[in-house]
Amino acid sequence: MLKEFREFALKGNVVDLAVGVIIGAAFGKITSSLVSDVIMPPLGFLLGRVDFSSLFINLAPTDYASLADAKAAGAPVIAYGAFINTILDFTIVAFAVFLLVRQMNKLKTVLGRNEPPPAPSEKSCPKCLSTIPIAATKCRACTADLPA
Repeated sequence: MLKEFREFALKGNVVDLAVGVIIGAAFGKITSSLVSDVIMPPLGFLLGRVDFSSLFINLAPTDYASLADAKAAGAPVIAYGAFINTILDFTIVAFAVFLLVRQMNKLKTVLGRNEPPPAPSEKSCPKCLSTIPIAATKCRACTADLPA
């Protein structure tokens, strides 16, 4: 069992996956910092000195001056400002992944590593248009003789 596990763990796709997860986690931290420390402060300033991370709806009967005070008191809140930051994080990560995949596809095309499409294994009967194996000489649906 130990030998099987070692073979599984050392396969290229498992190692690649592990590297991808680690880099993805680090990229997530960078993106979160970009959103909360670089993008949101100027955006909040332009919108009238709003700190998005501190925006919340208090569901408790007691008023709290800040989100930190409400959380410290254990009050139920809807922290929609943090949700806005998270949506922005996701959008940036998704866009970065899109750009990366797009560039990788272009690189594959430039290097000529695009695999040709597989040869078709089925064809359509000219009489009834049902799908039949490519080597068939008679249609199984309408029993028409097929050209060679």
